[in-house]
Amino acid sequence: MKRLAPLFLAVSLAALSACGQQPAKDEAASTAPEAKPGLTLSEGTLVLPAVKGNPAAGYFTLINTGDKAVTLAAVSVTGAARAEMHETTGESMAPLATLEIKPGETVKFERGGKHVMAFELDPALTAGGTTELTLTFADGDKLSAPLKLEAPGGGMEHMEGMDHSEHSN
Repeated sequence: MKRLAPLFLAVSLAALSACGQQPAKDEAASTAPEAKPGLTLSEGTLVLPAVKGNPAAGYFTLINTGDKAVTLAAVSVTGAARAEMHETTGESMAPLATLEIKPGETVKFERGGKHVMAFELDPALTAGGTTELTLTFADGDKLSAPLKLEAPGGGMEHMEGMDHSEHSN
C-alpha cells in the first residue's frame, strides 16, 4: 500500500491541476455575451446639441434578417442620463413607446423621422469620439452598437423651432 501512495499523490495532483485549465469550448460559448439574433444595427451616429443642456439626436439603420417580428421596447445611450425613441411627422415630434420590426424589414432612424433623443449628456461626449447605443427588445434581448459622435448641429435643421423643454428634467 505504501508503494501506491506516491502514484495516488501524482494522480491527485494531475487531477487538481486540470481544474485550472481553460473551460471546454461549449462552456466558454455559454458565458459569452450574445446579441439579438437576426438583427443588424449599422450607421450609428449621435449628433451632439449646439446648446449645452439640450438633447442629442441618435440615428442608425436596423435590419431584421430573422424570420420573426421583434418589438423594440427601449433605448439607452452610454453617457446620457436617459434616452427615448421619438418620431417626427410634419412639424410635430412625439415619443414612440415601442416599435415592431417585421421579418425582412429595414427601419431607419433618421433626420426628420424616427430618431433617439439622448438627454443630460456627460460632458466627456465630444465630436469625433464614440459612445454605445443599446436597444432593448420586448423579450428582454439586447443589441448594442457604437455611435459616432458628430459635431453640434450636424443635419438637425429640421428640428429648428421645436420645443424640447417638456423632455427636460
